[in-house]
Amino acid sequence: MANSYLDMFSLEGKTALVTGANTGLGQGVCVAYAQAGANVIGVARRSCQETAEKIAAVSGRFEEIRADLSDFSVIPRIVTEANAAFGRVDILFNNAGIIKRCDAAEVTEEDWDAVITVNQKMVFFLSQAFAREWMQDQKGGKIINIASMLSFQGGIRVPSYAASKSAVVGITRALANEWSGHHINVNAIAPGYMATNNTANLRSDDQRSEEILSRIPAGRWGTPEDLMGAAIFLASEASSYVNGFTLAVDGGWLAR
Repeated sequence: MANSYLDMFSLEGKTALVTGANTGLGQGVCVAYAQAGANVIGVARRSCQETAEKIAAVSGRFEEIRADLSDFSVIPRIVTEANAAFGRVDILFNNAGIIKRCDAAEVTEEDWDAVITVNQKMVFFLSQAFAREWMQDQKGGKIINIASMLSFQGGIRVPSYAASKSAVVGITRALANEWSGHHINVNAIAPGYMATNNTANLRSDDQRSEEILSRIPAGRWGTPEDLMGAAIFLASEASSYVNGFTLAVDGGWLAR
């Protein structure tokens, strides 16, 4: 009996597409999905060679799609190339995102639009593209969006990022309301303060880093590995009745 429940977490025979797959959290999720048995497609502007090597080391299967996710014209190509790679995409992990730090009084329209386009609009329209495929073949699918602690808080000097990540939670709920009946699970993960490229400036600022660490009950920055269990759970059959939920993986940050 125990093995049958564990089998619910397997991704054997599934194909997962992960955006922002060349580094950080996206790279970690790619490796975790490969270890769980999935074929993995990584989407990024830059080479995913390092990700490919990590997946090869665990005997996984990986294909790369090079695309700029600030350009909506790439969506049909991503869908076509992804379906050609392994036959069908079953899991969409919307990880790619950008952040621009600036005092709110100094934010430009150009910078605002750049963040909203990648973090918010692309999440919706890429999800829409795959959901249309899944509704047509009636086989369902899994969508996991990356939210943030700033989906719940305002943050400092990142108003466009806070706005976009607040929207990700709303989009997750809205899509779950419409698509759950089509056997499409839409959920999100809100990572806490993770040791990634996006937080390099914060971690190099001793005062800010100390302020952040003092607020985290776990007493440390998170790592991509801390996210892996949640990413596999929400992509697997174990979460088949989880819809529209944002799971915080934050070392207890929101509990303070």
